[in-house]
Amino acid sequence: MADDTDIKQPYSNKKKQKYLQKNLPVNDRHSSDNSNAPIIDVGSNLHNLRTKTGLSIRTLAEMSRLNANTLSLIENGKTSPSVSTLQQLASALNVPITAFFEADVTKNNISFQKAGQCPQEAFAYGSLADLGAGLTLQGGQPLLVTLKPKAKSGSTPIVHTGHEFVFCLEGKLAYTIEDHTYILDPGDSLLFEAHLPHLWQNVGDTISKSLLIMCPADESDHPEDRHFKAE
Repeated sequence: MADDTDIKQPYSNKKKQKYLQKNLPVNDRHSSDNSNAPIIDVGSNLHNLRTKTGLSIRTLAEMSRLNANTLSLIENGKTSPSVSTLQQLASALNVPITAFFEADVTKNNISFQKAGQCPQEAFAYGSLADLGAGLTLQGGQPLLVTLKPKAKSGSTPIVHTGHEFVFCLEGKLAYTIEDHTYILDPGDSLLFEAHLPHLWQNVGDTISKSLLIMCPADESDHPEDRHFKAE
C-alpha cells in the first residue's frame, strides 16, 4: 500500500472558514453567515473516510479513477469537488454520497434547529439543508431542498423503497409519478410510494424551496443518491 505521509492534513475549522470566506461567492458562504451553524467540511470527511479504510491517497485515486493531486487538494480544502467526483469516491469507498456532507454534530433524540443554523451543502442544481441533524426519521431524513430555476432530476425516472413526502414552501415544483404530473405551489404537499417511477423539476422562473422527507423501507437504500446527482 502506498505511503501518503507527505500529504498535508486537512485544514482546521478556523482556517477552513477563512478560506471559504475569501474564495467562495457570497451566496455560498453559509458557514460565515452564522457562527453557530455546524461547519460541513467535505475535505475532512473524505480524509476521515479514507483513513478509516486504511487507504492511501494514491490507492484511493486508483480505485476511483481520479488524480491523486486532486484528492489531496480536496482533503486540504483547496478545491471543491463536483457531484460526479463525489459519486466516484463514494463508490470506491462503498459509502453513500451524503457521508461527505455530515456535520460534526452529536447524535440525540431531539433535533431542534433555529433558522440558518442547520448544516447546508451545495449540489449540482441548488443546495440541501439538513433539518434533522443528529437524528434520523425512521431511516429517513428531513431535507430543505433549494432548486435553481428550471432545475430537474433528469430524464431517467427515480425508483426506491419506502415513501416520499414533499411540501412546497416557495416557487413551483412539478413531480411526475408514472404518467401523471402534479404541480405543487406553496402550501401544497405530496406523499407517495417511492417504488413508483418519479421525476421532479422546478418549473418556475425563480428559486424553489421545499421540505423533502424520504423514508426508505430498506436501511441500505440511499434514495438521496439518485435524487441529487450530476446528469
